[in-house]
Amino acid sequence: MTSSAESLPLPEGLQGIVSDWSSDQRAFKNVPWGKAMMWIFLLSDTFIFSCFLISYMAVRMSTTEPWPNPSEVFALTLWGKKIPLILIAIMTFVLISSSGTMAMAVKFGYEKNKKMTFVLLLITAALGATFVGMQAFEWTKLIVEEGVRPWGNPMGAAQFGSTFFMITGFHGTHVSIGVIFLIIVAIKVLRGDLDRERPGFLTGRKGNYEIVETMGLYWHFVDLVWVFIFAFFYLW
Repeated sequence: MTSSAESLPLPEGLQGIVSDWSSDQRAFKNVPWGKAMMWIFLLSDTFIFSCFLISYMAVRMSTTEPWPNPSEVFALTLWGKKIPLILIAIMTFVLISSSGTMAMAVKFGYEKNKKMTFVLLLITAALGATFVGMQAFEWTKLIVEEGVRPWGNPMGAAQFGSTFFMITGFHGTHVSIGVIFLIIVAIKVLRGDLDRERPGFLTGRKGNYEIVETMGLYWHFVDLVWVFIFAFFYLW
């Protein structure tokens, strides 16, 4: 009888490869389903964001009307001077910083340090909420002060408004959902649900903080997508 720690003998050659993958003895051994499904979800989300950004590039390069200058459109007036992209720079700094706190939360989670994991998850959620708040301010400024609409734009190409609100809105929705789930996971960590394997949503295996790592995958993905949006939309 073979113990669980020992490897099962496999046929040689191609038959062994097929048997190995079909039985999940190597490919997904000890990988929780939540983590595997998160990777699949992120892969599908990658295709969606890629389609959005490629469509944006196609529209911008094919339009015959002048495209608004991002440095002017997204400038803020501070102390009587217009500072280009200052709000976007702060938003980017806040969101990228949240990746650092998320990584630390995963580290302390696997060390089963409930207090530090809880605190870092809340800090990450707070940074995410701050980003969404600044994005709401940015939208309000464009709509109220600049007169930009999804169907029109007084500063140039009409497609500017539709692509901007679609791409940044879709990303902002991802961040908002992530903030909600981070708060839920933080509460579960503090209550000790992950240690007791309490039945319910986002719990996982007993004594295992893998749900924190799964949330980390989602959060890092959202931050990475913003880097591409920042480069394509605000710097181009």
